[in-house]
Amino acid sequence: MAPDSSVQPSLLQGFPTRQTPGGLDLAQHLPVARVLIESPLPHLDRPFDYSVPAALDQAAQPGVRVKVKFNGQDLSGFLLERVAQSDAGHTLVPLAKVVSPVPVLTPAVRDLADAVAARYAGTVSDVLRLAVPPRVARLEKDYPEVLDAAEGEGAQPTPATSGSSAWTAYRTGAAFLRHLAAGGSPRAAVNPLQGYGPAGWPAMLAEAAAAAHASGRGALLVVPDYRDLDRLEQALKDLVPGTAVARLTADDGPTPRYRSFLRLLAGKATIAIGTRSAAFAPVRHLGLVACWDDGDDLHIEQRAPYAHAREVLLLRAEQENTACLLAGHARSTEVQRLVEAGWAVPVATERATVRRTVPRVLSTADSFEQERDPLATIARLPHAAWQAAKEGLERGPVLVQVARAGYAPSLVCEACREPARCGNCQGPLALAGTSALPQCRWCSTPAPDWKCSHCGGRRLRKGATGVLRTAEELGRAFPGTTVITSSGDQVKAAVGTGRALVVATVGAEPVAEAGYAAALLLDGDSLLRRETLRAGEDTVRRWFNAAALVRSAPDGGLVVVTATETAGTGALLRWDPAGYAQRELSLRVELQLPPAVRIASVTGPRAAVEHYTGAVEADLARAGITVRAAGPAPLLLTAPPSGRRSAEDVRTLLFFPYGQATAVVRVLRVTRAAVAAKRATDPVQLRLDGVDVL
Repeated sequence: MAPDSSVQPSLLQGFPTRQTPGGLDLAQHLPVARVLIESPLPHLDRPFDYSVPAALDQAAQPGVRVKVKFNGQDLSGFLLERVAQSDAGHTLVPLAKVVSPVPVLTPAVRDLADAVAARYAGTVSDVLRLAVPPRVARLEKDYPEVLDAAEGEGAQPTPATSGSSAWTAYRTGAAFLRHLAAGGSPRAAVNPLQGYGPAGWPAMLAEAAAAAHASGRGALLVVPDYRDLDRLEQALKDLVPGTAVARLTADDGPTPRYRSFLRLLAGKATIAIGTRSAAFAPVRHLGLVACWDDGDDLHIEQRAPYAHAREVLLLRAEQENTACLLAGHARSTEVQRLVEAGWAVPVATERATVRRTVPRVLSTADSFEQERDPLATIARLPHAAWQAAKEGLERGPVLVQVARAGYAPSLVCEACREPARCGNCQGPLALAGTSALPQCRWCSTPAPDWKCSHCGGRRLRKGATGVLRTAEELGRAFPGTTVITSSGDQVKAAVGTGRALVVATVGAEPVAEAGYAAALLLDGDSLLRRETLRAGEDTVRRWFNAAALVRSAPDGGLVVVTATETAGTGALLRWDPAGYAQRELSLRVELQLPPAVRIASVTGPRAAVEHYTGAVEADLARAGITVRAAGPAPLLLTAPPSGRRSAEDVRTLLFFPYGQATAVVRVLRVTRAAVAAKRATDPVQLRLDGVDVL
């Protein structure tokens, strides 16, 4: 008599083997895998169910990389979870391959990726491309041993180094460190006064990381570039064991980066430092996230969904209930908004301490200097700046900050002063050197026989002076003095204490070991005149970053700024970055501009932009939400060179308050996926909170 199939099999009888229609044996426990495939298409941004073959049962664990069949193609993806059954309603395709048994996607990073995609109306797949570095297979061979060693060692707290602290100059600095070391999660905004020496910002961030380490927790510190990363790594060596620190930056190459990633994943390292993508580092027991100089645009990812490292860290601090430190010589309006909302507490300094620590600042535009030198407003190097350089060179190096790289990055017609344009692509003409021919900065076409399209003139003059031309002029003005340039792909990380003129573009200033004797901040007006909402804020940030590298006033440090009098020059003269940020934010609130509100930019062909924004506005109207729209407006006024955006592209801006942001961004995201699935129009670029769109 055949056994009744309705009776549950006993242990003696055995269990029936699950099979696919093709006869492939499936896993007995949790035979369904939910996989997020790697695809840039918005309508595929969701998990898909696959069956788990018995042969892959042990390796197919949540977080591993897999290969799957999708629409006849082999695609990569991440296994998100294993479940008992699927609600797909059809026979599942089996997993094709487990690429690696290492669970590179942790639950915390997966949740963070979901939150980042939701904030920026992007796809989780795009976020994970940033969060998980490319695989280096040979490094994974030692991963089990690394994991076993890490689990055997445990996280042993390391006390912070005793002695003087870089935080002692700040009123609540010591309290912040104590709270952090005790296992608390304080959230602070601080503006370090010095950018060099033992009391500089690297020491402050390192001490905060050491305090979190002493509490048995991990830390994550993000900086703009490799020069800042090198300084931070050096500062940490004196406070925590070297094995506790992992460095994550694409500049180091794929192998060192992936090795550091695996060490963090295994728990071997508990402090992650790096550039913007390090904000996703899989740090165990995370206790502190910190961002240095959040106003630097290097923190913005250049690939979709264009996330800012600061915002990623803020989301992570909320999700994992960690401490947060936002530090910079200047304060961004975004950080000021957090301070005014009470989310972050400012760590301030007594005014007497500020006066003892920072250099003296002199403006050539004030009335006293104007009386002494009537030509100061039109001279690129006023007498006060020349005198400061002359006296400063007697005590050490002098920093000269200029706005533009190259030799003569902008040329104009000598007769009518109209910008000189390339006859091939309408790009701007420039000079690469003293005897060089005019050349287009876009397509590199030489223009030896240039003729002005406005007046017919044939003579050119420099419209702007670059760092190389400035260095040449200063070399003649100070004969016998060493002149060092730092710009473009020739950026110097540090200079010595000897007598030298250091000419650097904004953001490329080297650090002097004992501080600069003086600094000349040239071309301030050209920085302030840029047609962008953040021209003033960004210029003030660059001024403070350069001025913080100069010795204190009691030690003879002097900063000369040559811009006209504005709120920014006043903030630098008073050394009041917080006051400037407060004023700037109040103006943005009054005008309802970012960061007082959020902004979405939609860019693409006119028909596609109008179709997408129309669908978004209709969906929002049904929900009773109205957004303020501007556009569509042409993106480019002149024909671009080959490879750039089409001259027919337009952009529409959507402004909406934070209180409605969740609903608005959800509609933006859903509509984009729907439009992509229908393929009715060309795709559009969607960016949220882009700092360069206004």
